[in-house]
Amino acid sequence: VKTSIFHFSCFGASLEIAFVKTLEIALDMRGLCDNLDLAVDEGLLEKTDDHRRFSHDRIQEAAYNTVPAHQRYLVHHLYGMALASFSTTQSDDSILLTAANQINLGGPIAVQDSRQSLTVADINLRAGKKAMEMSDFGA
Repeated sequence: VKTSIFHFSCFGASLEIAFVKTLEIALDMRGLCDNLDLAVDEGLLEKTDDHRRFSHDRIQEAAYNTVPAHQRYLVHHLYGMALASFSTTQSDDSILLTAANQINLGGPIAVQDSRQSLTVADINLRAGKKAMEMSDFGA
């Protein structure tokens, strides 16, 4: 449960359960939903119809801080890269946007070489174009 709520905390205070199921597949996190249900039973998370959220911001903060900062950068980067790859097979644009956000949370310190830097730039470009398409900037 501890590891699962850390993973959950990397994506914010609240997630739709459908996205949690996407994480299970894209990041190969078998049992994530089940563990989050256990966290609900323990009072760490609250359950609404289609969302899970931390019952208090301090719980999210504590869960997030179970991993040292220098490792969290790499975790965010790995999540972002895996989600970006997964997004190419999905029609849900929010996966690409979340992937770019995770990569950016990892920051430049997580990028391993110039080739990966180009990949990250491409993901951010695609996410930016999607965000522009989804917005009302053209109106």
